[in-house]
Amino acid sequence: MSENPAPQAQAVDAAAAAEEQPAAPHPWADLAAEHFSLLRLAPLPIDRETGPRPLRFVQLGRVERHARDMSMLRLTIQVPGQRLHRQQNMLEVWADHQRKEVRFGPDKGFTVEPANRGLGRFLMAQGITWARKQFAHYTVEGGALPTKDNFNEAACARRDHAVKAQGFTVEYSDPLQLKPFYSAPRVSSLHGDWHAEKVQILELLDAAAMLQKADQNLQEQETALRKLQDRVDRLKREDSGLRFTITCLVAFSLFQAGLLIWIATR
Repeated sequence: MSENPAPQAQAVDAAAAAEEQPAAPHPWADLAAEHFSLLRLAPLPIDRETGPRPLRFVQLGRVERHARDMSMLRLTIQVPGQRLHRQQNMLEVWADHQRKEVRFGPDKGFTVEPANRGLGRFLMAQGITWARKQFAHYTVEGGALPTKDNFNEAACARRDHAVKAQGFTVEYSDPLQLKPFYSAPRVSSLHGDWHAEKVQILELLDAAAMLQKADQNLQEQETALRKLQDRVDRLKREDSGLRFTITCLVAFSLFQAGLLIWIATR
């Protein structure tokens, strides 16, 4: 037995303290989007689960970085007039060049709002396309799928279908199917397609053309509305004139009737 156990105890305490300290965040963890695109969400029929699905426009943000040991792509969706949690509407793709492995994130789960509009498949397709161009031979690190919709069969079916459609395998580690996991052998086995009729990328000129057409339609509607208002005003004036004429005729008729009655009683 050692005669001076204090240094050993201090070393054990220091090691335990080092394990308890959270790992420092990656320098790319808080990078904001640098490139932006406009997305058009096509109008779809009302869904029993998610409700109305009207025409909407959202913003796609993109940032990527490359280093000797790591590469990263982050895609974010911003919805006008809607504030979401930082981890929502975000897809990350991390490529570890030392391990030759690609990881899809974020770690807390991939969730998208508005749901059931094709945005989830679109983001996964964009991330897969980016990874396939450069790291097609890398393996894919599997992970857990979000479990917030586990008790909603329709939402679970949509989630599993979207993940499987991109080439992933979905498995459950428990008999109740409450813990879903996704996996794939290599990046080359994944698919980079999505429902293009649901989500469309609008270029700057296309967006400008849409705004110009909308402005023209608005001006045409204002002109038509002004013509209708002028017609209504004219009809109101004619109606007022007819009312006055009718009132005069009624008064004259009453006067004649009274005069005839007076003559007849004389």
